[in-house]
Amino acid sequence: MDPLSEVLRSVRLTGGVFLQSHFTAPWCIISNISAGDVAPFLAAPPAQLIGYHVILEGEVLASIDGEPAVTARAGEILLLPRNDGHMLSSAQGLKPVHASSLIQPPVDGPLGRIVHGGGGKATRVVCGFLASEEGYNPLIAALPRMLTLDIREGTSRDWIEASVRFAASEFAAGRFASSSVMSRLSETLLVEAVRHYSSTLADGDAGWLNGINDPQVGRALALIHHQIGAQWSAESLAKEVAMSRSAFADRFTALIGMPPIRYLTVWRLQTAKLNLRERQIPIAKLAHSVGYESEEAFSRAFKREFGVSPAHWRQQQPAG
Repeated sequence: MDPLSEVLRSVRLTGGVFLQSHFTAPWCIISNISAGDVAPFLAAPPAQLIGYHVILEGEVLASIDGEPAVTARAGEILLLPRNDGHMLSSAQGLKPVHASSLIQPPVDGPLGRIVHGGGGKATRVVCGFLASEEGYNPLIAALPRMLTLDIREGTSRDWIEASVRFAASEFAAGRFASSSVMSRLSETLLVEAVRHYSSTLADGDAGWLNGINDPQVGRALALIHHQIGAQWSAESLAKEVAMSRSAFADRFTALIGMPPIRYLTVWRLQTAKLNLRERQIPIAKLAHSVGYESEEAFSRAFKREFGVSPAHWRQQQPAG
């Protein structure tokens, strides 16, 4: 039972690319993905956006207010888990131009283009996104504002490199890479970024990703995600991990940021939302599968969390 894998499977992200850029030094832009940028690729407005930039050639100096700048080179990816506004440039100290003012409308296919700079060293970047209908996910919340990922490393290196090469060749030919390939690529990038970042955390740091590495809390998370419909209590979870109830609750809350039963409730309801959208399962049966003894209790909890009943929420979803 791997809680990280369980949560990664439950995120349900839609991914793609929407912009290709060719810069020549000196250059400097301010960038931020808007819902409008990705609207042509989505059936409904996203509750959360994750931005990323694939560096195909050259290098990029990237910075977010209040944090040190990082350099990403060809073969690396900049990932922005909370879609913060950021600056990309060829060097420090340059006057920025907002990227939105430079985007040229698509000519062949749906991708816009940016061609910008002073004619010096070339840099090519592909801009992509991951979108989620969920407004909160502990996995995303646990990540820093900006990550770099070397696509030449990691367990999915061959797949990522092949997909990026495929996308680049399609762009060069004026075509748009198939949405299924790019969606899977986007999801793979997130998985690799999460696993890489998790491996860099120091023992004792607070946060969801370190929670899963804690022997007791990680075991409890795995139990919750693997058996979400079980009648868990703080006492029963504590017993499973050989701790007292109070010590377990304190450690879980300190690492995860919420008490164990609140976490269980959040994930039961998030799981229910996914099933309401993706499966035509009766609500009473769904309620039981995620741990509620009655449809009425499930409906009350769902409405308290999301503001509408499960039936109403299902009716609001676009036809698939």
